[in-house]
Amino acid sequence: MDKEKIIELTKEYVYSELHNDGSGHDWYHIVRVTNLAKTIAFEEKADPYICELAALLHDIADEKLNSSEAEGLQKVEHWINSAGVDRITTQHVISIISTMSFKGGNQPKMTTLEGKVVQDADRLDAIGAIGIARTFAYAGSKGELIYDPELKPRETMTKKQYRNGKSTAINHFYEKLLKLKESMNTNYGKQLAEERHQIMERYLQDFFNEWKISDQ
Repeated sequence: MDKEKIIELTKEYVYSELHNDGSGHDWYHIVRVTNLAKTIAFEEKADPYICELAALLHDIADEKLNSSEAEGLQKVEHWINSAGVDRITTQHVISIISTMSFKGGNQPKMTTLEGKVVQDADRLDAIGAIGIARTFAYAGSKGELIYDPELKPRETMTKKQYRNGKSTAINHFYEKLLKLKESMNTNYGKQLAEERHQIMERYLQDFFNEWKISDQ
């Protein structure tokens, strides 16, 4: 099967799996990450096919949307095999997806250019104006508060603590999102992250200004 057909079939599959998600990991998140990955791949001269395929499938395996990480990766591998993707591409895509998640900041660095591109694209969609919206959507889906001044951001976390520990939407900025600018892999990704990081800093300043007024 040719690459264009595989991509089209993959889009249909991912849409069917994620279009109703309400946690910020919906089909439009996939579209944005995929488009960012294609743009960064062009700028960084990475393999566009690998980047697009991994970007499309990356949240199918997300352990937040599955009973376990292993189950999610099995879903991805099953789909890739059924679509007729060659073995080398399959291994590369699975390697990217299995190591790109933040997981409390405990993951090893990406080892391939394509992995760096897709990770940057995913992290860019976690920051900036859209990242802010996704943060509150995810917190709401988990039943977390917007903010609790008695609950301080966690400085360091294990993967289990990151996934299951108590937090708030605002704390998530300090526990993860404000750290992402410095963790970008590619030069073009770093450029795009600058403005999005500033948007979050301005938002947090406004948030706490309003909080102080309402708290008087």
